[in-house]
Amino acid sequence: MGGDKIRKDKRQKREDYRAAIRKEGVSELPRKKFYRQRAHANPFSDHQLIYPPHPDQMDWSSLYPDYVVDEPQEQPTPAPETPSDLDLAPLRPKRISQEVEVADIGCGFGGLLVALGPLMPGTLVLGLEIRVQVTQFVEDRIKALRVQNQDAQLYRNVGVLRANTMKFLPNFFRKAQLAKVFICFPDPHFKARKHKQRIVSTTLNSEYAYVLRSGGVVYTITDVPDLHEWVVQHFEAHPSFERVSEEEQEADPLVNVMRTETEEGKKVERNKGQKYVALFRRLEDPAW
Repeated sequence: MGGDKIRKDKRQKREDYRAAIRKEGVSELPRKKFYRQRAHANPFSDHQLIYPPHPDQMDWSSLYPDYVVDEPQEQPTPAPETPSDLDLAPLRPKRISQEVEVADIGCGFGGLLVALGPLMPGTLVLGLEIRVQVTQFVEDRIKALRVQNQDAQLYRNVGVLRANTMKFLPNFFRKAQLAKVFICFPDPHFKARKHKQRIVSTTLNSEYAYVLRSGGVVYTITDVPDLHEWVVQHFEAHPSFERVSEEEQEADPLVNVMRTETEEGKKVERNKGQKYVALFRRLEDPAW
């Protein structure tokens, strides 16, 4: 009984903290210890996620409120006497002035996101994360950074979304919408029977090819040699991608950001581990 009470008190403390940190105008950066979450989530489980049936029905206004376009209000039409399919159609989402062009798949605690924001001020950057508490942490982190940098108007172009990219990536992005996709330190799933859960595969690479524009780049990094070889093998075998040369890779300033700014990257650095980087360019589709 005593142990149950202690756990309940700790859970209540975490909930109270998260409620306080999410109040309007709070500039305190969130602390991870109040966002307890398992390290892994099964992408094949039903996580009760909300996703749009089509990218055109995605409402981005809550993630990027500074980019919302003011449109004249349409005059309401009289309701028909009999219901129709039109009555059941979803409301048109608010339009934003530009589209998301950079996606960080499995963004974790948002280290790369908040580093890319100021470096790419004219680009909308989105983090995708499947774990509930981790997503809430990143939401609160972005909110606090926006308050802290209100005068400079920083981090307005950064957002995070809870999503399962293995299932629903094309629900959020149109064909050829993205310019860059980051896959940083993904779960290696060491056991052979779990390789189907890896975020890089023949099928998923086709989805990355679908959402990436011609010339777009997939950035990958891991500290697991076996996973690095798996990633290289599957992207090089895909007809829509070619590997970026090491010379061009090292000249890309975002590669160093990817190496140093993610939480996993910092952990590998502290442990003096090795980081394996590979970039892959989206090829132009051949003429049919």
